[in-house]
Order: sequence, then C-alpha cells, then structure tokens
Amino acid sequence: MKNVKSLFLTILALTLTAGCGSSSGSAASGSGDSAEKNVYRTLDEIKESGTVKIGVFSDKAPFGYVDENGNYAGYDVYFAERIGQDLGTKVEYVSLDPANRVEFAETGKVDIVLANFTVTPERAEKVDFALPYMKVQLGIVSSEKDPINDVSDLEGTGKELIIAKGTTAETYFESNHPDVTLQKYDAYADAYNALLDGRGAGLSTDNTEVLAWASVNPGFVVNVAALGDVDSIAPAVAKGNETLLNWLNDEIKALGEEQFFHADYEATLREVYGADSNADDLVVEGGVID
Repeated sequence: MKNVKSLFLTILALTLTAGCGSSSGSAASGSGDSAEKNVYRTLDEIKESGTVKIGVFSDKAPFGYVDENGNYAGYDVYFAERIGQDLGTKVEYVSLDPANRVEFAETGKVDIVLANFTVTPERAEKVDFALPYMKVQLGIVSSEKDPINDVSDLEGTGKELIIAKGTTAETYFESNHPDVTLQKYDAYADAYNALLDGRGAGLSTDNTEVLAWASVNPGFVVNVAALGDVDSIAPAVAKGNETLLNWLNDEIKALGEEQFFHADYEATLREVYGADSNADDLVVEGGVID
C-alpha cells in the first residue's frame, strides 16, 4: 500500500506540475500577443510618458553627430528638437548605425527614426515613412591624388569602394554595378577611417554628406556628385503606428508654412556648404518635392 500511495502522489504531483506549466504557457502566449500589439507607442502614450525616443546618427556630421560638448547636433537633430517641443516632451536620443535603422523602428526601440533615412520600397515594407524633409542622390568621395571621376574607374579594376552596410549606396551598387568590389562597414565612422587609411579607392553615400566631409578633409574630392535617382529622406515609424505617422505628416506640413527646414539649413549646413550653396538643392518644405 505504501508503494501504491507513493506512486499515486508522484502521479498527482506530475499532473499538477503539467497543469501549472500549461497555465503558464497560456499566460505567456497571452503576454506575447499583448507585446505584439504594443510594439510601438501611440501618440498619446508618448505624450503621457513625457519623452519621445528619436533615433539619430552620432557620427554623420553635419546631419547627426555628437559635438565637442557631448551633445547631439546637426540637421536631423535640429528637426528632432522641434518635434519634442511641439509634442510637449523631452527628446531621448538613441544612436543608430545605418544597418539597424529599420530594426529600431519596427521593433519600437525608438519612436521615430531621423537618421538621414532614404525612402525605398524595400524599407517601406517594414516601416512607415512620413512626408520627406530632404532630397538626395549618391556621391563618391576619393583622394585627389587618385580621384574617381566615373563609376567605370572602379569596374573590373581591382579598386574597392567603401560603403556602410544597410545604405542606399550598398543597394545601388549591388543592383546596378555588380562588377564594383564593395568594402563594407557597420558604422560611418569606420567607413571614413578606412578611406583615410587608404584601404579603399573611394567612399559612396549621400552626395550631401560626402560633399560636406570633403570640405573639411583636405586632400579629398567629390568628382562624382550626382549618381542614381533623386531620392527623398523622411522620418520613419513602426509599421501601423498611424497616430504618430499622421502627427508627423501634419507637423511637416505646418513647418513648411514657416520655411522651417530652410532655417534648419542656415543653422546647421550653411557653414559647411558655403555661402554660395543653394538650400533648395537639399531642402524639402511641406513634404513636397519640386
């Protein structure tokens, strides 16, 4: 009898344990469903929290970078500060790399991506883009001692072109110039260091950025300044976050009425591009590209 009783108690314990496990699994599943529904924060949730999380670059001057005082600065950051002001919240900056911009938006790690984010069909399948606030093409910066004057200077020559992973430059060259050997880096800082060290023949990214970089790095030139299609740069949010997306679109339209992005250009880019530069080559007001 003692053995039978022990066996019964063992079976009962196992049954209860299995039952608890099943209940826990159901709760976990429910929790997972809840988490899936709340990947992003709605506009009201952001306002209630008092902080908006905005993803920017920390190493891509003059658009997003950390200055000598340890503060975020640049064209995108100027816009981010205004977003925080008009939302009535503080801005929490999150440093991004080119390759993780989509992930940080679609998983809710940031509320908004403002990291020189070019709109592409592939990205638009994963995140929602607001109206544009900049326009851009690709460019190539190279040493003035051995300048790249055309893409043909790279094709089948053994010369390597430096790019950052997850950028439109990577997509463009892989699709249109597969004979160009690409040297890839996760961060822009690493990519530019590779160019400075002579590890590649040139570097390609947005023409606005390479022109700015060459202007403060003697010995480098941009002889390929307009490559590929004219693209738009826009804020991005998690897929389906309609309340925040609609607010951003209304914000960009309203800012256009006061020529906000021209003021942004004057505050953050004029000194870089020079007195003779034309803000209209880059700036988009009211979300409308001329």
